[in-house]
Amino acid sequence: MSKASLEFNPLALCRANVRHLEPYTSARDEYVANGNEMIFLDANESPYETGLNRYPDPLQRSLKALWAAQKGVSESQILFGNGSDEVLDLLFRAFCEPSIDHIISLPPTYGMYGVLANINGIENVEIPLSSSFNIETEAVLKALSPQSKITFICSPNNPSGNLMDFKAVTQIIEQSPGLVVIDEAYIDFTTQDSFCTLLEQYPNLVVIQTLSKAYGMAGIRLGVLMASSEIVSILHKIKPPYNVNIRTQEQAALRLSDTAAVQKEIREIILERNRLEKALVAIPFVQELIPSQANFILVRVDHAGQRYEQLLEHGIVVRNRSKQLHCDNCLRFTVGTPQENKILLQKLVSLA
Repeated sequence: MSKASLEFNPLALCRANVRHLEPYTSARDEYVANGNEMIFLDANESPYETGLNRYPDPLQRSLKALWAAQKGVSESQILFGNGSDEVLDLLFRAFCEPSIDHIISLPPTYGMYGVLANINGIENVEIPLSSSFNIETEAVLKALSPQSKITFICSPNNPSGNLMDFKAVTQIIEQSPGLVVIDEAYIDFTTQDSFCTLLEQYPNLVVIQTLSKAYGMAGIRLGVLMASSEIVSILHKIKPPYNVNIRTQEQAALRLSDTAAVQKEIREIILERNRLEKALVAIPFVQELIPSQANFILVRVDHAGQRYEQLLEHGIVVRNRSKQLHCDNCLRFTVGTPQENKILLQKLVSLA
């Protein structure tokens, strides 16, 4: 652990107004159900049972217990949000002073880092990845300053699908004066361990995961932040009290409990990804394929706009990423079911 990590104090890093904030206390914060039959007259809810007339647990205690057991972290190191975008936004609002601080992002990458920076009045210092989509480590380290409150690293990266070099990432964590956020939305499709296993080693490390990808629950909007209990407690001060609704908590708990089904689907997606990669390189107009560790594949073609429109005409929607850095004439294919992938390949062959 670096000297900077040993001295890291998230309270000193966060905004002064947040540091001194007295958070809102909801009725369900003050009284936690203990399993006994109670008459609830504390939260101005409707007394008529609809299955949804009561407020959800604001701390998602049972869901945190499930997640903690599966990920090997403590419940105090977990924050759930209304999608990953909410927990990312909370980081900006807790730690970044508008017009003073900045973030560092590594394009091409997930676009919401830049959007949230603009919304919150924070400068986004962009340090481009190399043309092979790897971190330019020295350039990142050179850009670090006391105003570098958050550095965002997406791994596996979106849109390229590659894992970031472990040594480069840890070097940035060790030398950063602020938070380093590892966005692991696609980590379940790799063989690499999550960076959440290093939370005790690096107090400035934040790991973001989601139920939208491998867990197949994009519709319920549940994002997960894992960090030190000190960072999580700061974010709890500013999060909306009931940000994760009852149905989301229920459906997430059911899915997390069905680990066999989730793992089966992940294995099938990886098999299909490997099959697609082998088949795509044989398509005549495919010029380059970026090996992926995610549930999608980035492919450079001859004319991305034309190929995109042709696939639309055949009822297939893909993503044209040509406007992103290093992604000229690139299409991104999400890995579908075996039948969907078969149809995709058939249509691509017919267009050649």
